[in-house]
Amino acid sequence: MDAKIVLLGAPGSGKGTQAKRLCQELGLTLISTGDLLREAVRNNTPLGVKAKGYMDAGKLVPDELVIGLIKEKLSGLKGGFLLDGFPRNLEQAKMLDTIANINMAINLDVDEQIIVDRIVKRRSCKQCNEVYHLEAKPTKVADVCDKCGGELYQRTDDSEPVVRERLRVYKERTLPLTKFYQDRGILINVDGQGEIDEVFERILKAVKEFKH
Repeated sequence: MDAKIVLLGAPGSGKGTQAKRLCQELGLTLISTGDLLREAVRNNTPLGVKAKGYMDAGKLVPDELVIGLIKEKLSGLKGGFLLDGFPRNLEQAKMLDTIANINMAINLDVDEQIIVDRIVKRRSCKQCNEVYHLEAKPTKVADVCDKCGGELYQRTDDSEPVVRERLRVYKERTLPLTKFYQDRGILINVDGQGEIDEVFERILKAVKEFKH
C-alpha cells in the first residue's frame, strides 16, 4: 500500500499501539519522530549531534532539525509510511508539505475523561519498565511486576495535573491540525474508545474504504 499517513490523537489515545499494528498489517514503514531522534543521537549523525545539544539542555528540538531527520528517512524509502508524533502543530504540517505528499490523516477520537483515566491508572515497573494498568492490565500481585518481580510506580508525567496540562497543550496546538487536513478532504475520524482490537478494526476498515 502506497499510503502516506499522518496519525493524530491526544496523549493516551493509543496512537503508538495502533501505529505499529497498522504498519504491520499494511506493509508501511513506521516513522516515529522520537525513535528517529534517539537513533540519530545514537549513531552520532550530524543532525543527531545537533539534536543532542537541545535534548541535553532539556529544550525542544527545533522543527527544522526534525524535518531534516524525516527528510533523510524518506529519501531512502520505498512504498508507504505512517508518521507518529509529527506534525504537532500547523507550522510543522506546512513544513512537512514541502517534503512529503500526505494523502491520509487519521484522527483517533477519545473522550478526555477516558484518556485521563487511562493514563492516571498506568503503572510502570522500576526495574524492567513494563507498563500495567490498574483495571485493563492489572498485575497478579498488587504493585509487583509479573515479569521481573520489580516494584511498580506511577510516573510523574502520569499524574492527573500533568495529564490535564498535556491535554490542554494538545488542544491548543495539535487539534487545529484536524481542520487543516479536513479542509483538504483527507481526514478520517475514528472512534478510539473500546478494546485495542476493536479500535484497530475500525481504523483498518476506514483506511480501506477511504477514497481520495
